[in-house]
Amino acid sequence: MLRVGIVGATGYTALELIKILLRHPEVTITCLTSRDPDRPHVSEVHSLFRDQLGLNFCPLDIDQFCSAVDFAFCCLPHAASAEIVGQLIDKGLKVVDFSADYRLNEVSTFETWYNVKHPDPDRVGKTAYGIPELFRDSIVDADLVANPGCFPSSALIPLVPLLKSGLIGTSQIIIDSKTGISGAGRKANLKFHYPECNESISAYGIGTHRHMPEIDQIIHRFCGSETSVVFTPHLTPMDRGILSTIYVTSADSAGPSDVMDCWNDFYKEQPFVRVTSGSVATKHVSGTNFCDISASVCRDTIVITSALDNLIKGASGAAVQNFNAMCGFDETLGIL
Repeated sequence: MLRVGIVGATGYTALELIKILLRHPEVTITCLTSRDPDRPHVSEVHSLFRDQLGLNFCPLDIDQFCSAVDFAFCCLPHAASAEIVGQLIDKGLKVVDFSADYRLNEVSTFETWYNVKHPDPDRVGKTAYGIPELFRDSIVDADLVANPGCFPSSALIPLVPLLKSGLIGTSQIIIDSKTGISGAGRKANLKFHYPECNESISAYGIGTHRHMPEIDQIIHRFCGSETSVVFTPHLTPMDRGILSTIYVTSADSAGPSDVMDCWNDFYKEQPFVRVTSGSVATKHVSGTNFCDISASVCRDTIVITSALDNLIKGASGAAVQNFNAMCGFDETLGIL
């Protein structure tokens, strides 16, 4: 049994991560950290785990944490995460990091978009990116994996095979994404209060969302293609889920059947990507690690739809999938 610890374990992604790890046959959870000085029992924060997990949250002491665990998941915010992750790696732990600190290729890009100095610049651009369907070879040998952003996962999974095969153009890629409110995290914020967001849908981060350079750079890293996507997220009044509608131009008169054939071939050995000729919906993937993708045509535009659970395939499920690959386990373990 591998001893696993979670740094920053009070949020929604940590909740889902604990749920998955509790049913993982090769894992025992030995440490949960929090900056809460009261050090409550886990069930006082995540009541679901009453009588399931006998742990109190503890403050993070690097030496004590590393002596108690064999593997770490880091769920801290951007910039705060890298400061800790570097120390954990130096102590010999393997880590999956949920923040954006190691996702981008260049320190300057990170510091421009996140408006903070990077605490661990030497690992930027050298860290495995955590979509196993695309980067498995680098993940299996990694000590550190950057868990992907939820929006990028919903876009990259359908786009990368098509760009790599040359079926679609690299310009005029428009990504329109709808997300549930849990994507904003658990901390109180007025615009995410129920009366503010119920019975409403709104666009945000137009042209400024931090996942936009992530999508561009990962496409370039995997395909060698230079892209400049137009990405607009929308907040929708549901707890969880992402539906991305992606508009691309066809190359060489490729149509929906060519797109579906490309996906079916690329993902034929991938258990968590489901290609469908029907409609996709967030309800179909809620609570699962699946990403459902489909394609249609509207005049001369190929319209791709992609659905995933932002807290599972967009976060904690992907993290455990990466953990399994890093530790030599079957990738579905604890997830299916």
